Amino acid sequence: MDDKITKIRIKLEKELDKDRFQHTLGVMYTSAAMAMRYEADLEQALLAGLLHDCAKCIPGDKKIQLCEKHHLGVSEVERKNPSLLHAKLGAFIAEEKYHIKEREILDAVRSHTTGRPGMSLLEKIVYIADYMEPGRKKLPNMADVRKLAFTDIDACLYRILKDSLVYLNTRNISVDPMTQMTYEYYKKELGRED
Repeated sequence: MDDKITKIRIKLEKELDKDRFQHTLGVMYTSAAMAMRYEADLEQALLAGLLHDCAKCIPGDKKIQLCEKHHLGVSEVERKNPSLLHAKLGAFIAEEKYHIKEREILDAVRSHTTGRPGMSLLEKIVYIADYMEPGRKKLPNMADVRKLAFTDIDACLYRILKDSLVYLNTRNISVDPMTQMTYEYYKKELGRED
């Protein structure tokens, strides 16, 4: 493994709780497997997977403070659910603390929670890997998602977006507008009627 990846991995192990670090490794390796499948940049996939949750263990009020301090913008939905901020704050931390300059990696970290319309291949890979890495609890459609991840990345992305919205709506959890926009974008892009 690349020396840069090893150094970041050692730092992250000290900053994340044990379960989050194990999840992070799962996302890193799943991102790598998908990058090999779809001929994406392997090192970028490893780095984006490794850094995707680098801000996850920061307490909610501190996430809000850091986002405001660094002019990252905090929506009402994010203020009510500060956990959503870990993606945009994570991209900032990846750049500032871990010296990641590649826009593709930063975008993948930034969009891994809500997605965004017109995602790059790397963004799709990290978004999907985060959802389905081997340590994730089994969700109702997990077997289908894991199969689609290696056969049709866009269908997989759409399936996760759709399932996530159903989950959030049935539990009356506020939906980030970006997730809804991303779902609508890929629904139209893929010509889905459901």
